[in-house]
Amino acid sequence: MMRRIVKRARRIVVKVGSSVLVGYGSGTGARVRTVIFDRLAEEIHLAKKSGRTVVLVSSGSIAMGMEKLGYRERPATIPERQAVAAVGQVDLMARYDAAFHAFGEEVAQVLLTHDDLADRRRFLNARNTLSTLLGAGIVPVINENDTVSVDEIKFGDNDNLSALVANLAEADLLVILSDIDGLYSRDPKADPSAEKISLVEDIDSLKIDLVSTGTSFYGTGGMASKLEAARKAAHFGCATIVARGTDKGVLARILAGEDVGTLILPEEDRLTSKKHWIAYSTRPTGRVYVDDGARVALLERGKSLLPSGVVRVEGRFDAGEVIHCVDTSGMEFARGVVNYSSAEIDRLKGLRTDRIEEVLGYKVYDEIIHRDNLVVL
Repeated sequence: MMRRIVKRARRIVVKVGSSVLVGYGSGTGARVRTVIFDRLAEEIHLAKKSGRTVVLVSSGSIAMGMEKLGYRERPATIPERQAVAAVGQVDLMARYDAAFHAFGEEVAQVLLTHDDLADRRRFLNARNTLSTLLGAGIVPVINENDTVSVDEIKFGDNDNLSALVANLAEADLLVILSDIDGLYSRDPKADPSAEKISLVEDIDSLKIDLVSTGTSFYGTGGMASKLEAARKAAHFGCATIVARGTDKGVLARILAGEDVGTLILPEEDRLTSKKHWIAYSTRPTGRVYVDDGARVALLERGKSLLPSGVVRVEGRFDAGEVIHCVDTSGMEFARGVVNYSSAEIDRLKGLRTDRIEEVLGYKVYDEIIHRDNLVVL
C-alpha cells in the first residue's frame, strides 16, 4: 500500500516541525540540529532527481530566534513571538539556503497568513507563484508569517498550514515530519504499552483515543493537529504520512516506499480544489438558516440553495463571500459562496426565483448559492 501510494505521488509537500529542527536539553539550552537541514536538502534533491517536485513547509522561526537570543522559555505574548520570529526567520532561511546550495539547489522563502489563502484572488496568486517556482526547479520553503500574524489571522500551527498548502500546490502526498514516529492507539508518552498504527483507511471514522493533547517545547501543534491536517488533505485526495523527522534517512525511506510511520489514505470522493478552499481555507462571514425542505435538497439531492429555502439571515456579508448554511436549530451542514449580499438575501428569503427581479429591480442569479460553489460538510 505504502509503495503504491508513494510511487504514484509526483508532487509532495513535506512539513517539518520545530522540534525536529531544534532540540532542547535540560541545562544546555536550545541547539539547532544542523544535520537535519543537510539531510532534508539531500533527500529533497534526490526526490527531485527522480522526477518529483517538492514543497517544504517549515516551522522553526520562533525556535531559531529563541536559540539565537538565548531564550529559555517560549515568549508568552504575540508581540514578543513576532519579534523573536523576525530574528529567527533570517537564520532559518540562511541554513536552508546553505544546505540546499551544497546540492546545487535554489530555495525561495514564501511567508503566508490565513488571510492570504482565505481570499480567493490571493490564493490563486499564491498558487501561480508556487507553480512558477516549481517550474523553475526552485524549492519553495513556506512558513506562517509569524512576524505579522495575530490571533485573527493565524493558521494555528504549521500542520494546518501544510494541509492547505497541499491544496494550494495540488499535491499528491503530504509528509509530516514530527518528533513521534507515527500514530498510536493511545498517547505513547503517557502509556508505554500503546501500539503503533501503520495504516488509517478512513480518517473520518477514526474513533479510538489516540490523540496527545500536548505539544513540544517549541511547537504549537500536537498529534491532534496532525490528524486534523491529514483529514483536510484526505478530502482533497492527498495521502498523508506522519513519521519521525529525526530518524536518519526518513524521507528517503518514505519515498522509496518503505513502511515508515503512519499512512493515512485519501478519501475516494475527493473535493475539487475550489470546494476544498471553500471548506477549509476560508473564514465564513455570516450564515443563512434554511428550512427542512431546502436542507434535504442540498444534502440528498445535490441541489443549489434557492431563495425559497432561506428562512433567516445572520451577519453582514457581500456577494462573493463564504457563509455557513445552517438548519433551523443552528447546526451547520454546508458552506458556500453567496451570489447576493446579506441585505439582498434578507429581502429575498422565502420567495420564488421568479420574484427576484421584482423585489430587487435586477437579478444576477437564480440561486443564493450555486451547487458548484457549495460544500456539504
